Order: sequence, then C-alpha cells, then structure tokens
Amino acid sequence: MNQKYPILIAGGGIGGLAAALGLARQGIRSLVLEKAPVLGEIGAGIQLGPNAFHAFDWLGVGDKARALAVYIDSLRLMDAITAEEITRIPLGDGFRARFRNPYGVIHRGDLHGVLLRTARESALIELRTSSDVRDYVQDGSSVTVTLADGSTVTGAALIGADGLWSAIRRKVVGDGAPRVSGHTTYRSVIPTELMPEDLRWNAATLWAGPKCHIVHYPLSGWKVFNLVVTCHNDAPEPVAGRPVSLEEVRRGFGHVNEQALKIIDHGRDWKQWVLCDREPVSGWQQDRVVLLGDAAHPMLQYFAQGACMAMEDAVCLAGELGAAGDIATAFARYQEKRRLRTARVQLQSRWIGENIYHPAGAHAALRNAIMRSRSPEDWYDSVDWLYGGSGMEGSFGAVPAAMPALSATA
Repeated sequence: MNQKYPILIAGGGIGGLAAALGLARQGIRSLVLEKAPVLGEIGAGIQLGPNAFHAFDWLGVGDKARALAVYIDSLRLMDAITAEEITRIPLGDGFRARFRNPYGVIHRGDLHGVLLRTARESALIELRTSSDVRDYVQDGSSVTVTLADGSTVTGAALIGADGLWSAIRRKVVGDGAPRVSGHTTYRSVIPTELMPEDLRWNAATLWAGPKCHIVHYPLSGWKVFNLVVTCHNDAPEPVAGRPVSLEEVRRGFGHVNEQALKIIDHGRDWKQWVLCDREPVSGWQQDRVVLLGDAAHPMLQYFAQGACMAMEDAVCLAGELGAAGDIATAFARYQEKRRLRTARVQLQSRWIGENIYHPAGAHAALRNAIMRSRSPEDWYDSVDWLYGGSGMEGSFGAVPAAMPALSATA
C-alpha cells in the first residue's frame, strides 16, 4: 500500500490501539488521535474469551497479555435468591483443547497498557493526545479531520474507534443517541483480603436474581477482586463513572440472599454507569471512512465481548487493508465480514440479560432447570461459533504470513 499519508484512527482506547497495531503488522502507517490529555483506560476488569487471545496472537501481543491475565477455573452461575449453584462451566484442559486458547480475566488498564507500550515501540504508529476529532471531509484520495481546537489533520483514510458517542458515527450512520437500557451498573475493585474468604473463588462468578445480578472474579495476580453489580431500575439517562455511596448501590439488591449481599458491603469507591447500546446496522462505511468497536456495534456487557469484538474488528480490518490495494474496497470487505457476527453478539447480549441474568419466578426456575441439564460439552457447543471452532478465522479476514500459531497454553 503506497502511503502519502498515514491512516487516521480517532480514539486511543483498546480498539483504536489494536487497529494501529494491526496496521503496523501489515507495514501500514497510522496516526492515533485521542481526545483525552493522557492515553489510558478507566474501568476495572474485563473477561477475555479464547477469541481475545486469538486476536492478541495476531496482533503480536499474545505473550505480554498472557503474562498479566488471571486464568480462572470456571464460569460459575449462582442463584442470588437461594445461594445455590445453578451450573459451573469448566475452563480447564478440555476447554483449552476445544478452543485452542484459554479463558482469562484482566484489568482493563493492564490490557490497554500492553497495547500502548507495544504501539509506542513501533515506528509505524504515531500517538497524539488532546486531539478530539469532531468532523471530517474526504475527496476520493484522502480524508481531512477537524479537531475540537479547529486544527486539521489529513490522512489516507479514517477509522472511527471513538466509542459509544462516536462523532464519526454521527456522520457515517446518523442514527442519533444510543439506546438507554435502563440497567444501572456499579463497579468496585476491592483488595483480596477484604473479599469474604468463603467467596474467594477462582471463577468468574455470576449471582443472578430478579432484575439484578452480581459478578466477581480475581484480578492482577489475585491482589484484588473485580466487583460489578447491576440492577434493572429503569434509569432514564446515560451516566458514566459517577461516584456513588454504598447505600445507593444496595438499593437494588435488598431482596437477594445475605451471602450475595455481603459481597456488596465489602466494595469501596463505587462508581455508576447506566448501560447503553444501539441497534445493529449494516452500514459502517462511507468511502474512506469506517467504524470499529463500540462506534460500530456498541453492546451491553452481558456477553462479556465488547473489547473482544473491537480487537477482532482490528484484526479483520488490518488483514483486509493488507490484502487489498484499494482502501474503500478493503473497508467494504471488512464491514461485510464483521456485520452479522457483531450483530449477533449485540442482540444475544440483550437476550442474556433478560433471560439468564435477571429473570424471576417461573422464568428463573425454567432457566435453572435448563442450565442444570447441560453438560460441559453442551456449553462448549453453544459457544463454538464465538470462540473459534467454526469459522472464526474467516471473521478475522485475511491472515498475514507472519501470524503465529495459536497457543493452547497460558
């Protein structure tokens, strides 16, 4: 690819940095424009399915990411009313053999740090902060963006990786504000010694209750536990990272079992988010401009796939740009390969929230009966489409010759 200009990437989060690394693997220069004054990530833990590790390997950061992840033994579903275990999905040797990579959890800041340090090592990636992309124009051979301070930057193309409230999406799709789900999430990270000893499980644990749930798992070499609690309280407006009191957090959980409730009581420095997503759309592209990650397909947290989908996008997009001589053609191929897979994750994330995380009464009893009846192999079969056994590589697009073998070890 002959480059007079770099490819511009609006957004220096996980998706934007992954895109820059993917382009660098193809020998393509990029300029990442991040609106914040410092590159970093807010939030706490994220879960990493095998498809995330597939992407790490493709991007050349597999070993670095593996070194910081915690490898949990199982996904554990508990009834938040009775405190009984509903099911447990093992993530050991059988899971790794099936999907060729592990399941792990990692602090969002640690993952972003891996991507950022690797990007800074590349001569093909330039990073600029305090660069808020507000608009763009294109002329068939380049794209010029306008920043919040009125200055302009010209590139060969533009990748909008600027998240849920993407300014690039406003022009490419024009579908207005995100959909407010009415679900409120509260997040805390607590030292392991403050976690009740009888609940220090090496598992990603979900306590599912009527219109609420609690999730916890160890992070950062077992130094802390990530704690995320969510209630469906019909919150009407978006909120992101607002500090709240323990009393406010507890309001949505007064009906759950005392064992589950005491987890909340050990949380500190709670912050609130009101969850939003969007309807799936088919059109992410406008000639030399294309969307990636949450800018293209924001989803609720219930499938734990937001960051994974953004990294898959980055791999696929970079592969298509490396394989095609024409940018607009590469963007169109990327969009076609990614749109149905990401739409499925968006819609199933909503379904999981309603039918697994938050049901009550007979609905919850039916959930419990169905989930208890399933074997580990049944569970593995149900996520084969997502984690890699059936067409994963096709969703990534063209694969460079330098792609390392996918490892089944941590």
